Amino acid sequence: MKSERNKMVEIFKGGIPVIETLERWYEDFKLEGYGAMIPFIGIVRPDNGIEGLSFDLYLPLLNEWFKKWNELPDAKIKMAHSFGDVKVGETSFLCAVFTKHRREGFKYLEEFVEDFKANAPIWKYDLIDGKRIFAEDRAKPLPQAGILK
Repeated sequence: MKSERNKMVEIFKGGIPVIETLERWYEDFKLEGYGAMIPFIGIVRPDNGIEGLSFDLYLPLLNEWFKKWNELPDAKIKMAHSFGDVKVGETSFLCAVFTKHRREGFKYLEEFVEDFKANAPIWKYDLIDGKRIFAEDRAKPLPQAGILK
Protein backbone atom coordinates (compact mmCIF):
# COMPACT_ATOMS: atom_id res chain seq x y z
CA MET A 1 0.00 0.00 0.00
CA LYS A 2 1.58 3.21 -1.15
CA SER A 3 0.73 6.60 0.28
CA GLU A 4 0.82 10.00 -1.28
CA ARG A 5 2.30 12.46 1.21
CA ASN A 6 1.07 16.01 1.00
CA LYS A 7 2.14 18.16 3.95
CA MET A 8 0.36 16.65 6.93
CA VAL A 9 -2.21 14.63 4.93
CA GLU A 10 -1.45 11.16 3.57
CA ILE A 11 -3.70 9.28 1.17
CA PHE A 12 -3.60 5.48 0.86
CA LYS A 13 -5.14 3.27 -1.80
CA GLY A 14 -7.05 0.70 0.25
CA GLY A 15 -6.65 0.18 3.99
CA ILE A 16 -4.13 2.20 5.98
CA PRO A 17 -1.15 0.36 7.55
CA VAL A 18 -1.86 1.65 11.06
CA ILE A 19 1.18 0.55 13.07
CA GLU A 20 3.70 1.54 10.39
CA THR A 21 2.06 4.95 9.93
CA LEU A 22 1.78 5.71 13.66
CA GLU A 23 5.41 4.65 14.23
CA ARG A 24 6.56 6.96 11.43
CA TRP A 25 4.53 9.88 12.81
CA TYR A 26 5.91 9.22 16.30
CA GLU A 27 9.47 9.28 14.94
CA ASP A 28 8.74 12.53 13.05
CA PHE A 29 7.53 14.37 16.17
CA LYS A 30 9.06 12.74 19.28
CA LEU A 31 11.81 15.35 19.59
CA GLU A 32 9.68 18.39 18.66
CA GLY A 33 8.65 19.25 22.24
CA TYR A 34 5.23 17.60 22.24
CA GLY A 35 4.38 15.64 25.38
CA ALA A 36 1.32 13.92 23.95
CA MET A 37 0.50 12.00 20.77
CA ILE A 38 -3.20 11.14 20.71
CA PRO A 39 -4.35 8.93 17.82
CA PHE A 40 -7.78 8.13 16.45
CA ILE A 41 -8.23 5.00 14.34
CA GLY A 42 -11.37 4.59 12.20
CA ILE A 43 -12.06 0.91 11.51
CA VAL A 44 -14.61 -0.28 8.93
CA ARG A 45 -17.40 -2.07 10.83
CA PRO A 46 -19.44 -5.02 9.49
CA ASP A 47 -22.73 -3.08 9.71
CA ASN A 48 -25.72 -4.12 7.59
CA GLY A 49 -23.87 -6.98 5.94
CA ILE A 50 -21.39 -4.78 4.05
CA GLU A 51 -18.15 -6.26 2.72
CA GLY A 52 -16.39 -2.93 3.22
CA LEU A 53 -16.52 0.71 2.26
CA SER A 54 -15.25 2.55 -0.79
CA PHE A 55 -14.17 6.18 -0.83
CA ASP A 56 -13.80 8.96 -3.37
CA LEU A 57 -12.06 12.17 -2.44
CA TYR A 58 -11.00 15.39 -4.03
CA LEU A 59 -7.45 16.07 -2.84
CA PRO A 60 -7.21 19.82 -3.64
CA LEU A 61 -10.39 20.49 -1.63
CA LEU A 62 -9.27 18.13 1.15
CA ASN A 63 -5.95 19.98 1.45
CA GLU A 64 -7.82 23.30 1.53
CA TRP A 65 -10.12 22.03 4.29
CA PHE A 66 -7.12 20.69 6.26
CA LYS A 67 -5.12 23.93 5.96
CA LYS A 68 -6.70 25.53 9.05
CA TRP A 69 -5.82 22.44 11.10
CA ASN A 70 -2.23 22.61 9.87
CA GLU A 71 -1.86 26.14 11.28
CA LEU A 72 -2.66 25.56 14.96
CA PRO A 73 -0.23 27.54 17.14
CA ASP A 74 0.20 24.91 19.88
CA ALA A 75 -0.47 21.59 18.13
CA LYS A 76 0.21 19.53 15.03
CA ILE A 77 -2.22 17.12 13.41
CA LYS A 78 -1.34 14.33 11.01
CA MET A 79 -4.08 12.63 9.02
CA ALA A 80 -4.34 9.65 6.70
CA HIS A 81 -7.35 8.52 4.70
CA SER A 82 -8.11 5.81 2.20
CA PHE A 83 -9.45 6.06 -1.31
CA GLY A 84 -10.93 3.13 -3.15
CA ASP A 85 -12.05 -0.03 -1.39
CA VAL A 86 -11.42 -0.79 2.29
CA LYS A 87 -12.55 -4.15 3.69
CA VAL A 88 -14.33 -4.73 6.99
CA GLY A 89 -11.74 -4.74 9.78
CA GLU A 90 -9.33 -2.46 7.93
CA THR A 91 -8.66 1.18 8.74
CA SER A 92 -9.93 3.94 6.45
CA PHE A 93 -9.21 7.00 8.64
CA LEU A 94 -6.28 7.68 10.95
CA CYS A 95 -5.20 10.85 12.65
CA ALA A 96 -2.96 11.89 15.51
CA VAL A 97 -2.81 15.11 17.48
CA PHE A 98 0.51 16.25 18.92
CA THR A 99 0.36 18.72 21.81
CA LYS A 100 2.47 19.76 24.76
CA HIS A 101 -0.15 18.48 27.21
CA ARG A 102 -2.84 15.80 26.90
CA ARG A 103 -5.81 17.99 27.83
CA GLU A 104 -5.57 20.27 24.81
CA GLY A 105 -4.75 17.23 22.68
CA PHE A 106 -8.03 15.52 23.57
CA LYS A 107 -9.90 18.78 22.92
CA TYR A 108 -8.31 19.20 19.48
CA LEU A 109 -8.86 15.54 18.62
CA GLU A 110 -12.60 15.74 19.27
CA GLU A 111 -12.94 19.03 17.36
CA PHE A 112 -10.90 17.69 14.44
CA VAL A 113 -12.81 14.41 14.08
CA GLU A 114 -16.19 16.16 14.30
CA ASP A 115 -15.13 18.76 11.70
CA PHE A 116 -13.78 15.98 9.49
CA LYS A 117 -17.07 14.04 9.63
CA ALA A 118 -19.08 17.18 8.79
CA ASN A 119 -16.89 18.97 6.25
CA ALA A 120 -14.10 16.89 4.67
CA PRO A 121 -14.62 16.31 0.92
CA ILE A 122 -14.75 12.52 1.09
CA TRP A 123 -17.63 10.47 -0.31
CA LYS A 124 -18.48 7.04 1.09
CA TYR A 125 -19.98 3.98 -0.61
CA ASP A 126 -21.02 0.65 0.88
CA LEU A 127 -19.57 -2.46 -0.75
CA ILE A 128 -22.38 -5.01 -1.06
CA ASP A 129 -22.17 -8.05 -3.33
CA GLY A 130 -19.11 -6.54 -4.99
CA LYS A 131 -20.94 -3.30 -5.91
CA ARG A 132 -20.40 0.27 -4.73
CA ILE A 133 -23.64 1.72 -3.37
CA PHE A 134 -23.61 5.40 -2.38
CA ALA A 135 -24.23 5.72 1.37
CA GLU A 136 -26.67 8.59 0.93
CA ASP A 137 -28.33 8.00 4.32
CA ARG A 138 -24.96 8.75 5.98
CA ALA A 139 -23.80 11.51 3.63
CA LYS A 140 -23.75 15.17 4.56
CA PRO A 141 -23.81 18.00 2.05
CA LEU A 142 -20.57 19.96 1.95
CA PRO A 143 -20.80 23.74 2.38
CA GLN A 144 -21.26 25.29 -1.07
CA ALA A 145 -20.86 21.91 -2.78
CA GLY A 146 -23.79 19.64 -1.95
CA ILE A 147 -23.64 15.87 -2.07
CA LEU A 148 -21.64 14.21 -4.83
CA LYS A 149 -23.51 11.26 -6.32
